[in-house]
This record gives sequence, C-alpha cells and structure tokens, in this order.
Amino acid sequence: MTRSRGKVEVATRVALDTPEDLAEHYTPGVAEQAKRVADDPSALGRETVKANSVAIVSDGSALLGLGDRGPAAALPVMEGKAALLKRFADVDAWPICPVSREPDDLVRTVTDLATSFGAINLEDIAAPRCFTVERRLHDELDIPVFHDDQHGTAVVVLGALHNALKLTGRHPEGTSVVIAGAGAAGSAITRLLLRAGYRPDGIAVCDREGVLHEDRDLVGEKGWLAENTGGSPGSLKDALRGADVFIGVSAGGLLAPEDVETMAARPIVFALANPEPEVDPEAAGRYAEIVATGRSDFPNQINNVLAFPGMFRGLLDSGAPRVTEHMLLAAAHALADVVGDDLAPERIVPSVFDEALVPAMAEAIAGAAKADA
Repeated sequence: MTRSRGKVEVATRVALDTPEDLAEHYTPGVAEQAKRVADDPSALGRETVKANSVAIVSDGSALLGLGDRGPAAALPVMEGKAALLKRFADVDAWPICPVSREPDDLVRTVTDLATSFGAINLEDIAAPRCFTVERRLHDELDIPVFHDDQHGTAVVVLGALHNALKLTGRHPEGTSVVIAGAGAAGSAITRLLLRAGYRPDGIAVCDREGVLHEDRDLVGEKGWLAENTGGSPGSLKDALRGADVFIGVSAGGLLAPEDVETMAARPIVFALANPEPEVDPEAAGRYAEIVATGRSDFPNQINNVLAFPGMFRGLLDSGAPRVTEHMLLAAAHALADVVGDDLAPERIVPSVFDEALVPAMAEAIAGAAKADA
C-alpha cells in the first residue's frame, strides 16, 4: 500500500488538453459558474461534484474489530469504504478523520465541510458519542446523515431476518429475538425491528452485565432500550432459552453451541462479531436451522456493503434531505427481495456482486424519499 498510495484517487471528468479547455473549466470560464451558484445555491448540485459526493467521517474510536485505534488508523479503513462506494455505486467518497473526539468539535467539523458533499457517512465512532453526533447532524444539516454502524447494520439484519423467517414459517409479531450488544448496532437493530412489527415484549437486549431491563439503573440509549423492550433480569444465556432468534453484534466466544440447543425449534442464529463470531458457526449449525455471520468464509455473510452503496446511490439521486425509518424499512425489504427464488438456508442475503442489488436498493430509497416528501 505504501507504493500504491492508497485505494482512491481524483479523476477529471472534463478535457484539460488545450488553452481553450483551461479557459472554459478554470479561469475565466469558471467565474460564470461561480456567479450562477452564488445567485442560485440549488445550482451547486447540478454544476459540481456535490451531488455525487459523500464524506466518510470517523475518529477511529471504534474501528472494525480493533477497538480504539485513533484517526490515523481509521484512514485506510475509510479509504476502503470510499473504494467500495465507487466500485459498486459510482459514488465519489472521501475519508475525513478528525483528531478531536468532542461531539461539539465533530459536529462543527462536519457542518463546516457539508457544502462540499451531498451526504455524510459516519463510521466507527464509539457509543454513546455516535448517537449524539448523528442526531445533532441530522437536525442541523439539509443533507442525509447516514451512520453505517447503525443504519447499514440494521438494514442488512432486517433484510436477512425477513428471509430467515420466511424459511422457518415465522412472522415478526410472533417471533422472539435476543440481541447481544447494546451499542450502535444493537440499538439500531432493535429500533428497526420494532418499526417492522416485532413486539417489544418479544425482544431482549443484552450488554456485558446481562439483559437490559427497567430495574437496572440505566440512562441514555440503554435506558431507552430497557424501557422499550421486554427484557427481564438474567444473563444472555438465560434470555436465549426458548428464543427464536439470536442476533450478536458484540464480541466473539460469548456462547457455546449447546446454548443454541436451548433455543426454540428451528432457531435462527446471526453471530456477527468479527473476526470471531459469538458462537462457532459450524458447531451452531448442528442445532440452528439458519446460521449467518459477518465473515466471508461462511454462508450468509451479513455485511454492511450489501446496504450502503445502493442506499447512498438512492439518497444522492433522490436529493433526499435526511435518512428516515421509512427508507430503512424499504431498503431492508428490497435487499431481501433480491434473493428471489434462490432463497435457501445458506442463502438468505444476496451477493454484493449481484448486479440487481444496488439498483434495487437505490430505487427503494428513492421511492421512500418521494413518499416522505
């Protein structure tokens, strides 16, 4: 990578081969363009890269499975995200890795840069700071703010779960779900499941101390989760007994395969921690009807790359000012539908290389944006 100088680059979209080209695209011609934008700010999206640009913002405080490695370590990861957006959705994206972690500073940095971008992607920012930053930016900006650790993960999980329920003859309102992990991903999954028709008393969310419930002294996002789900005192393994679905977005090695055996008949296991899943996938498969992980070397890889390229394509093309729950639900159903007749226990999500995926997701986002307008 030292010799290749990263994963992304700038490429020109106009010819700059003659003095006439320079006169048109730089000086003096660009002055007329600047005047048009000054007189009509809406022209910015038509005449500049803004309408196809995304800022990928991370402070490196919750980096992949590496934890807090700082903004410098975040840069190659965000570059990779930018490369994926270009490859799969032809979106121009740039990594922004601020040094300060103060929410006020992060919000100020993004708002100061927002003129140059059509959307913002927050990535790998530790909870609970990520919730504060995302919600403030959502309120202050007139462009979409997409937190991939929340929105992207929730969309892919809901889409995969939709297909898993179809295969096991279940419906959301009658399905019990245990979620391990009460950070950004676990919180967003819970909220989207509730919007998708899963009953509050059918969802239990767990952190390191066990099930979140109202008798625990919890505040902030965990407090909300405790008040709006049906958890009762106990451990993760206690909650798992008799449950239909396990969703892990926490840490590896939390469960033994025998814990899966205590679940309801034909259980569904999404063990998404990376690089080590919460339970060994092959061993869990002895008891579970469907097993998914976040890894590419097992079937049913639940990875955010299934969601964010098509979602950003739809957000940019529709000119939507914000991300809504209606969009997330539409995207999840679109993702599930791409699998089509190939649906099987080892294929509940499409391949990222499926050419139908990005257009389907973009169309779903654009349709939801039109309905929201």
